[in-house]
Amino acid sequence: MNILVLADEESKYLWDYFEKSKLDDIDLIISCGDLKPQYLSFLATCGKAPVLYVHGNHDAKYEHTPPEGCICIEDKIYVYKGIRILGLGGSQLYNYGSHQYTEKEMKARVRKLFWKLKFHKGFDILVTHSPAKGFNDGDDLPHMGFQVFRDLLDKYKPKYFLHGHVHLNYNWHQQRECMYHNHTTVINAYERYTFKY
Repeated sequence: MNILVLADEESKYLWDYFEKSKLDDIDLIISCGDLKPQYLSFLATCGKAPVLYVHGNHDAKYEHTPPEGCICIEDKIYVYKGIRILGLGGSQLYNYGSHQYTEKEMKARVRKLFWKLKFHKGFDILVTHSPAKGFNDGDDLPHMGFQVFRDLLDKYKPKYFLHGHVHLNYNWHQQRECMYHNHTTVINAYERYTFKY
């Protein structure tokens, strides 16, 4: 299965210079946040793949203009062709904007998922906006990751962890793809990236 992941910046390759053939072999599209709702709606309309999304810290506009034809997976385990996908959007609380959480609040969101996690026996892909704390995150509070994401990775050992928020052009230390404890492939979804599940 070919999965296209997106975050933070609309891809000119897919939007400004769109050709339908670019999405022909894509089976699933996942947004990790901070993208225009019109962009996601466009991809849902022009491609054959479902578009799943979580909120970024700049997605307050989704309340009034949600991405049409797309599926919000916030605080859910969405199963697609047998793949269990857990969605937890948002960033660290830094200016009381929409979709910002303290570590305590994010842990509370995860606790509420207890029965869903038990029923589904874990998950295969974790989709977030922010990275995990101390792993591909930034030093400043707005770009700091969440410890509870590391706790989820340690406990359930999913195959993939997809996030955005920390743009690859911020500094040379950012990585597109890396491994977490030899069991989870971590992918920074900045702009666009395709991988095979």
